[in-house]
Amino acid sequence: MNMLAKRALLLIALSVFLTACATGGKLQTAGNTEVLGMRVTTTLDWARYKGSRQETWTIDGTALNQLRIIREIKPREHVFLLGKERKNQPQRPWFKPGARPDELQELLLAALREQGWSEVEAEGLRPARVAGADGLRFEFRMAQANGLRYGGMAALAESNGLLTLVYWQAPMEYYHGRDSAAVSALIDSLSPTLP
Repeated sequence: MNMLAKRALLLIALSVFLTACATGGKLQTAGNTEVLGMRVTTTLDWARYKGSRQETWTIDGTALNQLRIIREIKPREHVFLLGKERKNQPQRPWFKPGARPDELQELLLAALREQGWSEVEAEGLRPARVAGADGLRFEFRMAQANGLRYGGMAALAESNGLLTLVYWQAPMEYYHGRDSAAVSALIDSLSPTLP
């Protein structure tokens, strides 16, 4: 390898490291890794924010793109792990086992609306395997209060009465088009880890 190629590789590695530092997360380089009891393959480098049952991954900062992975959402628990069901708030996005695919889709859309997104719409609801379980996939669009349009994709699956949710969002201008194929492949790659 010549000196110019070595310098280029060093600059790329430094750029990826600085991106992770700037966003505050642990660097997750392209390749195979484990996340919340699942195996995943990514062709992108990410900054990774870890929690006990959820992780947020981003490339350029969460306002520009974010992948959220949430595991073991329990019955009567908010789909974003924001508390448990209350009798005085029956319409919030609480997970209920045995929901139909369209109800699971609406669960995520309602949670996004609750977070302040507007014009939230979905399309392409279809069956899919998600981390070894029968589930569903779909794409969605939404807008911020300032009018900036976002696109995204989601995968959900119920297994043993618990819900797994994976969704990604990015502005339609540039970031969505740049990364959507790679993120779709990442979601397709989710598989359970062996005991």
